[in-house]
Amino acid sequence: MKKEQSNIWTPGIPVEENIYNWKGKAFLQESIENVSTENLTLVDLFCGCGGFSTGFEMVGFNTILGLDIHPPSIETFKINHKYASTIVGDIRSVPDELILEALDGKNVDVVTAGVPCQGFSISNRKRWKDDKRNLLFREFIRVVRLLKPKVVLLENVTGLQSTANGEFKRAISDAIEETGYYDDFNVLNAADFGVPQKRQRVFFMGVRKDLNIKPRWPKATHGNTLPQKHITVWEAIGDLPQIESNQESDSYDKPPFSEYQKLMRNDCKILLNHIAPKHPLDVIEKIGQTIPGQPMYPKFKQRIRLHPNKPSPTQICGGIRPQFQFGHPTLARGLTIRERCRIQSFPDHYFIAGGTVQGRVQTGNAVPPLLAKAIAQAIQSILLNEHNYESEVSQQTIQLALFAKY
Repeated sequence: MKKEQSNIWTPGIPVEENIYNWKGKAFLQESIENVSTENLTLVDLFCGCGGFSTGFEMVGFNTILGLDIHPPSIETFKINHKYASTIVGDIRSVPDELILEALDGKNVDVVTAGVPCQGFSISNRKRWKDDKRNLLFREFIRVVRLLKPKVVLLENVTGLQSTANGEFKRAISDAIEETGYYDDFNVLNAADFGVPQKRQRVFFMGVRKDLNIKPRWPKATHGNTLPQKHITVWEAIGDLPQIESNQESDSYDKPPFSEYQKLMRNDCKILLNHIAPKHPLDVIEKIGQTIPGQPMYPKFKQRIRLHPNKPSPTQICGGIRPQFQFGHPTLARGLTIRERCRIQSFPDHYFIAGGTVQGRVQTGNAVPPLLAKAIAQAIQSILLNEHNYESEVSQQTIQLALFAKY
């Protein structure tokens, strides 16, 4: 009798890793351009393609270091954050000395971390408490102890709250507190901050106790009971060229018709990353026959054709070999990387390196920049108050900062 094969979805079977992840010795890449140290500074751990960094730079922070294990993400990060040095490697094997060398004596005001979330995610069919990815927050704490920033910020999926009966949530809060920070926890929905996507994430914020200031969170700016309503999919992507499967475009063919589109485009002249995925005929027919807002596949309810008049559901990375997740609301195809960027709130000047498949990984993993910007404003108010400056930043200043260095 044949021995029964192990089910790959069984907890305890090692998780398949992204073949693009760097497995060699961690290495440092110096910044392309020198950065001013007059502004508040950010170190972005598990930086991915740079969602946290982009949002913080919108309000005037300077990102001075990004660290990630995924080379395609670091390539994107370096292209768009020329003032930041980068470290490529598994953070568990990155020595303190290399981090200090990368910073070259620069002061660090904030450390952020979008710690890999797959171990906690309810979309992970192998979700279990002993997944080794669940303990990466310890590396975040190690770096915090090394750098002693004024504020720390950690992001993860909402599933973290319930994994192991809340054990990890308590462990993270306790670790931040024991490291010398006032800790607070919050759940924020990106749609409430001008992102055209219903994306709930948990955040832990710590403020160093010697500052004698408690953590602060931003207030929602968009919603049914607020003057600004949630941004819809069509308000986000409706101005982009209506290309079919396997087509591409590098230029705009119509003016923006929503404030969100104007914000994303600003004065961009060249359209980046707008390449439609190539689908077999049966997939094109499947998408075309699906009513917008409904699932395209009966067994995969999360893979829907987007509804044009609603925010997008949560955009995910889709695993290590991601297929398209969402169907376009009016065209029989999946989304381009530029459309995914719009749904995440990456401005149109932001180039995603690595092609379509790796672009899906990067955009799905990213913290939406407009959500990061809202949190950055709250943190900025903490740090500027410490120096007796005005804590409020005008919308005009934010707009100028968004495109100042590009």
